[in-house]
Amino acid sequence: MRSLKFAIGCLLAGAAPLATARAEEAAPAEELVVTGVRQAYRGDFAQIEIPQSIAVIDQQVLRDNNILRLTDALDLNAGVARQNNFGGLWDAYAVRGFAGDENLPSGYLVNGFNGGRGFGGPRDVSGIERIEVLKGPNAALFGRGEPGGTVNIVTKQAQFGATQGTVSASYGSFDAFRADADLNLAAGDKIAVRLIGFYENADSFRDTIETERYGFMPTVGIKLGEATRLTYNLELTRQKVPFDRGIVAIGGKLDAIPRSRFLGEPGDGPIEANVTGHQLQLQHDFSNAWSLLVGGSYRQSSLEGFSTEAELAAARQKLFVDGRSLSRQRRFRDYDADHYVLRAELSGDFKVGGLRNRLLFGADFDQFENSQLFLRFRPPAVSGNPSDLAANIIDVTAPVYGRFPLRTPGPQTNRLDVQNAYGIYLQDQITLSPKVQVRFGGRFDRFSLRTLNRTSNVDQRRTVERFSPQVGVVWTASSALSLFATYGEGFRSNIGATASGTIFDPETTRSFEAGAKFGLLNNALTGTIAYFRLNKTNVLAADPNNPGFSLPIGKARSQGIEFDLNGTLPGAIDVLLSYAFVDAEARSDVREPNFGLAVRVGDRLINVPRHSLNLQASRKFAVAGTELRLGAGVQHVGERLGETGTTFELPAYTLTRLFANWHPTDAIEVFGQVSNLFNETYYTNSFASLWVQPGAPRTASGGVRVRF
Repeated sequence: MRSLKFAIGCLLAGAAPLATARAEEAAPAEELVVTGVRQAYRGDFAQIEIPQSIAVIDQQVLRDNNILRLTDALDLNAGVARQNNFGGLWDAYAVRGFAGDENLPSGYLVNGFNGGRGFGGPRDVSGIERIEVLKGPNAALFGRGEPGGTVNIVTKQAQFGATQGTVSASYGSFDAFRADADLNLAAGDKIAVRLIGFYENADSFRDTIETERYGFMPTVGIKLGEATRLTYNLELTRQKVPFDRGIVAIGGKLDAIPRSRFLGEPGDGPIEANVTGHQLQLQHDFSNAWSLLVGGSYRQSSLEGFSTEAELAAARQKLFVDGRSLSRQRRFRDYDADHYVLRAELSGDFKVGGLRNRLLFGADFDQFENSQLFLRFRPPAVSGNPSDLAANIIDVTAPVYGRFPLRTPGPQTNRLDVQNAYGIYLQDQITLSPKVQVRFGGRFDRFSLRTLNRTSNVDQRRTVERFSPQVGVVWTASSALSLFATYGEGFRSNIGATASGTIFDPETTRSFEAGAKFGLLNNALTGTIAYFRLNKTNVLAADPNNPGFSLPIGKARSQGIEFDLNGTLPGAIDVLLSYAFVDAEARSDVREPNFGLAVRVGDRLINVPRHSLNLQASRKFAVAGTELRLGAGVQHVGERLGETGTTFELPAYTLTRLFANWHPTDAIEVFGQVSNLFNETYYTNSFASLWVQPGAPRTASGGVRVRF
């Protein structure tokens, strides 16, 4: 904690002299709008009218910090915690303590469409206009999700009437090279095309690891009339990233080996993760009060390749015997996912009995096909005293790669899961008086799941229907203060079946949120403080009578307080502050489904810190007729449980970053940033004590951006 206080003190001390520089006008309060394009499930509301916490990470913040990945961007919001990221191959996070299925990437929305459920690798920020963290009880609109909240990615759209663009190139630590381009082409005032792409190649602080990534995200906008707009978005990315489970904790000690040590096999080569996605959306405004939004999306993603990973079963792991010989599995994965979404939404603003009603009425269809071929070699039991060759051993203190021939994995899983969901939702926010608004919402879902075991040819099906209500109230005390409260229910499907072949019941949730939204200094600073309480039932746990199978019998709860603030202080200092206290724990005595370890009431949920904080300050200067922005930030993440059913913990850490942007001309920008300034050793997430992801040491990068 002393390191946190020291880092914050350094940040504030550095900000103090900035206040003496030339004052600038305060930035206006941020609004959730995109010119010409509506966001689904949103309606026409100012932030202060919404009975829900919403955090926005905009493009300026992404550029200032030279953020390249979605997960790094979400670090800026304290209510979001990193989870097991599948060897660096997908985005995984918990919002307010709940993470969802640990065997799938975390779901998110892209322009209101479900878009994060496949296997396309970590999401790049190229093409992103802003990231919205929509917290609280959203099930009455979104449906089928986690109660903590939903991440919505808003992408850059083609702009009519302007031809302009930017290109940039940067170079940084570990030979990291990256190039980006963003070109908007307008053909008159009816058609516009925006071409966005990136290429990245980098080594790593991790031994032998090298990655290559590129993507193309164009968008097309067509005005079919004064009130009608058609938009098309393409997402095409290709990534080659070696599978890397991180380091091992020997005897519970994380510093037993260097954070750079890779414990897989370079001979496995990279995992290839690809995604091709399409979105087509039509918006028609009947009037200033009524609007229709219809659209569809299709996203195909795949992940394929070999990996060598530490064996987790204690009976097969020699490291637990001699402290240096790591027994390893070898795996092959061929995962494919196809995701289809159709959606239509009507929004209206009208009066009934003299009361203003803002209505959302919509329907959606969602189909997710998840095909998994998984092959595995496992080392034999330690009790049989297997040879190093038989156990695929690597010495963690002095690794020799390629010591043994790569093992041939055998059959393990060959499965197809198909989820079909139909939903219809209605929400009405009624203005009862100039100060009081109430929101009523409900969503009906019909959800079906088919699970086909291609090995045994067992084909199972189940259909679930559920109604999810939501109610909220907002009291607007003034233009700078509103109080709100919301209650909602929801559910999320559990994939798989019991030992008897019955498909699992879905998880069900109840959530409550209450808080205040406020503005300070004539709304130059805006913020939210909120209390939340979330309860979840039908969480998967080990079946005590059938080892290797699970039952939906677990319970969990998360509660806490969040505080978010951003805007401009006197002296033209831009600030961003986010703090969260999250108490997430099990609420039933069960055994966790992976290894049958005992989970007791009150045990913390994995990878969720009780305390987390992000603080950032920056300011513009006028230097010899040019513009210079300097900034600094601090991130603190508290202790977290590192393995379910054990006492293994990841230590707290505090990171400091610096960034600068200089505009020698209006068209040229030179930028640079330093992360982990004090070179702290830290660990971002884990699945078990033998699968721990270390964070990067001090890294720096710089580049040039040209606008035309």
